[in-house]
Amino acid sequence: MSEAPIRRALLVVDVQYDFMDGGSLAVPGGQDVVPVINKVRKSHAFDLVVFTQDWHPPNHVSFASNNDGAELFSTRSINGQNQVMWPDHCVQGSDGARLHADLVRSDLDPVVQKGTHVEHDSYSGFQDNDRVNKTELEAVLKAANITHLYICGLATDYCVSFTVIDAVDSGFAVTVLDDACRGIDPAGCDKAKAAWAEKGVTLLASDELDDF
Repeated sequence: MSEAPIRRALLVVDVQYDFMDGGSLAVPGGQDVVPVINKVRKSHAFDLVVFTQDWHPPNHVSFASNNDGAELFSTRSINGQNQVMWPDHCVQGSDGARLHADLVRSDLDPVVQKGTHVEHDSYSGFQDNDRVNKTELEAVLKAANITHLYICGLATDYCVSFTVIDAVDSGFAVTVLDDACRGIDPAGCDKAKAAWAEKGVTLLASDELDDF
């Protein structure tokens, strides 16, 4: 029996204005990933390109403003999970929640929204942090018979990392495009990359990608 053909998807995680310089939850150098992502898209023939989008309701549990004046970036135990108290960000319909306008996109590219449930945060593009509520991402990828994911975006140590781990656990071969990602905390990024290595994830710069 022959093996299934390789089918590749580029998965772009949360390249949104609130994560750019000047945004409410800016990732240092976040906007610098945009030209790298565009270069990768233009130079490689992906079978599918998918974008994830943080899409929080205004009363989202992760916002410090919704938790009795909680200190920003502190951690609370909420709904059985350790929840970071973030600034309000990526509120549904806001300018900060928009995908960066300079990203090369097609009308055919799926956009998978996450973090839509009030009571649970959602770092991974695949599911909420409670690991119960799923997004449509896995179904979208499997409907297109995707076997290999090339992941990039923001932020390395949070949404990219959680998405990478869930992608491997969902059965995909995963490559992370290191120069098309930016992180918040250098130590957290190093920890994330160590966890990826244990999962067999390939880490490459964009110009190290083989032609396909």
